[in-house]
Order: sequence, then C-alpha cells, then structure tokens
Amino acid sequence: MKKALYRKYRPVSLDQVVGQEAVVDSLKTAIKKQNISHAYLFTGPRGCGKTSVARIFAHEINHFPYKLEDNYTDIIEIDAASNTGVDNIRELREKAVIAPTEGQYKIYIIDEVHMLSKSAFNALLKILEEPPAHVVFILATTDPDKVPVTITSRAQNFMFKLSAPEIMLKHLKAIAKKEKIAITDDALAIIVHRGGGSFRDSISLLDQISNLSNTKITKDQVEKALGLPHDQILQNILAAYPSADVVKITTVIKDALNSGIKAETIASELIEKIIADPKKEYLLLLSKLPTVVAPFAEAKLLVALLGDLAVFSERYTPAKTATSIPDDTNGFAPSGAVPPAAQRMPSPTKSGLSENTTKSPFSWDSYLASVKSQSTVLYNFLKKTTYKAEDNILNLYPDKSSTKNIFEHDNNQKILISALKDSGFQLKIHEPAENQDSLTSAFSDIMGPVQEVKNGGENPFTN
Repeated sequence: MKKALYRKYRPVSLDQVVGQEAVVDSLKTAIKKQNISHAYLFTGPRGCGKTSVARIFAHEINHFPYKLEDNYTDIIEIDAASNTGVDNIRELREKAVIAPTEGQYKIYIIDEVHMLSKSAFNALLKILEEPPAHVVFILATTDPDKVPVTITSRAQNFMFKLSAPEIMLKHLKAIAKKEKIAITDDALAIIVHRGGGSFRDSISLLDQISNLSNTKITKDQVEKALGLPHDQILQNILAAYPSADVVKITTVIKDALNSGIKAETIASELIEKIIADPKKEYLLLLSKLPTVVAPFAEAKLLVALLGDLAVFSERYTPAKTATSIPDDTNGFAPSGAVPPAAQRMPSPTKSGLSENTTKSPFSWDSYLASVKSQSTVLYNFLKKTTYKAEDNILNLYPDKSSTKNIFEHDNNQKILISALKDSGFQLKIHEPAENQDSLTSAFSDIMGPVQEVKNGGENPFTN
C-alpha cells in the first residue's frame, strides 16, 4: 500500500523541519548545551508541525534514532482529547516517578492539552511544581487560552506559525519533483492557498490531486477536483453586488451550486478575495459572509449577498393598507388619502420616457441624480422603475414586491421624499403588477419551492 505523502515527508530530525526556524534554533541550542527544561508548551494552528517537532525533540534529547513507526518505552504520547479525566493524570503521576529504562529522560507528549478537565489540570500541576529530575513534559495545543496560567507559567512556551506561501510553494515543488508529479505553478499555487499554511493539509491536497492527469496537472483541473469556484465566478458576484442585481447574483450562484461548489466555499473564497483587494462597497458583505455555514448554508449565502435590500425586515411585518403620501409640511397624509389622479391609475411609462402631464415641471434625470447622491443602491433600483409624473404627484410603479418594500423602507422613503423637496411634487408608490417577492423567487430557483412560514417554526436564516 502506498504511504500517504504527508507521512512520507514528515520530518524525522530538527534539520528537516521547514518554516519554524525560531523554534528549531532554540531547541537545537538547548540540546547542544544540555539545558533541558522539565516542561515545554508548543502552541499554534493545526497542521503547523507541533506534534512532529515534539516527537523529534523527544528522540533527540534522549539520543534515540527516529523513525515514524518506532516505539520507545521512555517516550509516552497521550491524547488529551480522549484522556481528559483526573484519573488519567493520576496514573501518569504514579508512573512518572519510575526511572527511564533506555534513555536519560522519560518524556510525556500530551497532545491537545487544553482538552483536560479542571481536576486533571490540577493533578498535572502538582507534578509540574515538583517534577522528578528525569521527567520532561511536552504539551501541545491549538488553543492556549484554555490552558491555565498555572500550567503555562511553569513551561517554556514556543509559538508555531503557519508557513508563508512562498516557503510552502517551494516545499511542494520539491515533493512534486521527487514524486514525479507533473503540475503547473498555477495549480500548485491553488494548493498552497487552500492548504492555508498547514504542511499536513497542503501535502495531503497534493497527494489527492496527484493522479488527475497523465500529462501536466493544470489550474482548471485542480479547481474542479477541489470544488473551487473559478475566479470569474467570484468576479461576477462582486460585480453584481453593488448594483443589487438579483437576477445576475442568483444565476451565478445557482450555476456554481449545480456544478458542485459548496456555498461555504463560495463565501470563504469571496472573503479572501475582498481582503486581498478591500473596497468600501464590499465591507458590509465582508461582515456577513462568515455566517455562511451549515445548516442552510445556501440560504445564508443569498441573505449575505442580497439581505441588505431590506426585504426580510419588511416581509414579516403587517402589510400596509395604503401607501402613505407626504403632505405639504413634513408629515404624511392619512393612509386613505389617495388623489384622484392615482385613482384613475394613469398609464405609466418606463423610466426616462415619462410624459410630464403635471402643472409644475418635473425632471426625472434631476430626481435620479438627487437620489444617487444619497444612495447608490436605491438609485440603481429607481432608474429601472416605471414612473408617471402627473398632477404634482410622482407615481412609482415597482415591478416586484421586493422593490416596493425597498422603496417603503423608512430610510429609503425619506431619501425618495427629500429628493422631491424643491419640486413641489408628492410621492406615491403603487402596488406592483407582479406581486411576487424577487428574493423568494431567487430562493425558489436555487433551492426549490419556498413556502413562507407564518405561524411559529424555526427561522432557518439565523446562526
């Protein structure tokens, strides 16, 4: 059976460790000077080499040759995740006082030490306070904040870091060359990116895609194999976001999901793309994308991309019986006040083509410009909306309920009204001909028919 590459290329000496120069140099110096502490704490993200270095260090301070499959009675590994109780640590204390049989030290490697219970930490503290001269503890954790300060203060602390992309790329190219894996630099760069600086994850990904092609493995093949969105997909989403293009965003997401790309992956790739080139129009989106996790990841992705259209806050409130019309001062006319012109339902005209039948002149272009100066998103919806300027009333005819809800949102309606301030016109927003919410339609396109839950039920869009 072929050995997994991450095991085959796991370092077996401190000289072979890549990307942790500061830690390695300190440990080498300690060995050279025979200045060995009774306790070490290795902290850092998963896959950065903490456990591998702990094993190497344990062998080298005892002058044992190291092979991955070897087993020395004086090197004891404990997984704290499955040995969390006080009884496990008490047993360790009882055996620790027994002198080593082969080497100079009896070494305990406790992985994921933060998983120990409070009572287990207290038991461990007792032996750390007065350790036998022949005992060395190497504690490893991904979450040092959960390790009591009474433990960390009695150990030498070493911080491991994720590998820099250029170091990882060089390392993977060397492995690919040894394994005769023909792969382009662009394809390797994707693996480096997806590996996130973890040697274990990155080498495992290289192993996973090593049989993709009989010739040279390409970037497109790696993206497809790993279920990653093409860069063009991400660009299309970001291009459509500022203008709130529901149709385009829905279409792009639907195509991506149908091709096997997960919503969580789309969200994480968008986050990284925005961080690489931050722009103010994407900052709100950046705050929402981290919520795209299971369950209902697809729904949460749509909410992140389209939820700021103020649809959901309006959708679940009682419907308005009539559209409010501002009076000539600063309030609103009674809800039943509908001007004769509105009752006659004048034939509307598409945006920019309205025939002005009002007594006062009205400039649609000036109105759009005034709205745009206050809200680009609202402007983008308004410029696509049918309108009729008649009898000093600006009648808006949104084509969908979602657009009507956006116009009627408190802040948006204030903008629409304030833009009419010097024109002498009042505002009337009519019911849309198509009384179907565009976001509901978007959800239906991607996830099947959507039914609104009116009585109870868990909201699927909360974390």
